[in-house]
Amino acid sequence: MDGKRRVVITGIGCVTPIGTGVEALWEGLRARRSAVRAITRFDPTPFRSRIAAEIPDFRPQDFLDGRRARRYDRFSQLAVVAAGLALAHAELALEREDRDRVGAMMGSALGGVAHAEQQAAVYAAEGLKGVDPALALSVFGGASSCNIAIEFGVTGVNSTNAMSCASGTIAVGDAFHAIRDGRSDVMLAGGAEAPLAPLCYGAFAVIRAMSTRNDEPEAASRPFDAGRDGFVMGEGAAVLVLEERGRALARGAPVLAELLGAASTSDAYHMTAPRPDGSQAARCLTLALADAHVAPEEVGYVNAHGSSTPLNDKAETLAFKRAFGAHAARLAVSGTKGYYGHPLGASGAIEAAVTALALARGWLPPTLNLDTRDPECDLPYLEQPVAARAPDVAVSNSFGFGGINAAIVLGRSA
Repeated sequence: MDGKRRVVITGIGCVTPIGTGVEALWEGLRARRSAVRAITRFDPTPFRSRIAAEIPDFRPQDFLDGRRARRYDRFSQLAVVAAGLALAHAELALEREDRDRVGAMMGSALGGVAHAEQQAAVYAAEGLKGVDPALALSVFGGASSCNIAIEFGVTGVNSTNAMSCASGTIAVGDAFHAIRDGRSDVMLAGGAEAPLAPLCYGAFAVIRAMSTRNDEPEAASRPFDAGRDGFVMGEGAAVLVLEERGRALARGAPVLAELLGAASTSDAYHMTAPRPDGSQAARCLTLALADAHVAPEEVGYVNAHGSSTPLNDKAETLAFKRAFGAHAARLAVSGTKGYYGHPLGASGAIEAAVTALALARGWLPPTLNLDTRDPECDLPYLEQPVAARAPDVAVSNSFGFGGINAAIVLGRSA
């Protein structure tokens, strides 16, 4: 490891359509059911797509006192609740920490834009007097990491990136580097997204990026399947507690997995379409493996971006072939968005959590709805779960609008 500090994952907090908290997330995966349903949050009839993965029965007051629950918009509620669950899971008592060495890094594609959309309707109906006085404090993407820092009193490095659907993975990678390079000891890292409002949803519907399988919502998100026709929007948040390995072991922390490397690249090609040959996505994977000092053939499992869009899944398959060479045919690969949809900037963080749990618990989740294999997506994508000794190394991969590629490499805890 070239003398650099080692970084481990000691806690996971999540609020997702298939469950809130680690055990509920895991049970949702083991149940092998999709959370995609007809939209109830608003009237979707103007759109060709009318389905989403909503979080059922989320009550912020179950986790936050009434005043704080009301002060935060849904985006920040999800982020702060996930961070609190992660700290509890990590059994980390912040009052014993040097809080200048504890930071927060988050990712979000849209931040509080859905809340701003709702407030625009209020403004049109009632004027300025009816607008949420906290609007300016909630609409910007950085509200997630800032509210986490304020909520838990952590004064270290703090940032939120907005690199679309790769932002959660980038946040985890940046937090990993902050600890490995000695700038922090503990980081709360992940992503949050609450995009289910008519205009936000409609913006993706109008570019025909989303599935229109409205009559079969549970079958709509189908990564790498020949019948895939677009992604399914979701909402959610996941936060990981990352710690320097030595201090984590010294305090007896529950170590789930080790973070080994991270990287990102840009296709510099198109705002919505990936580079067709997957070359820059492959370079991202190669850089992440080099950062981790891991050879391609050492990787046993990949949690793919697997957005269920015709272009992305094909390009991702090509990227895996370029990055892993002949070993790509021996990889276990799954796309897990079929369970919880695509919560944009939170996706990579949720998938980092899924990958860490897969390594820790020795069960690899299958890809839902993979009924007819696309000949151009011809890698060994998992159709059935694999319950066995976990591989030693896994990768979580993400794409984002604008041609952003991001990947993190994880190792099984010894």
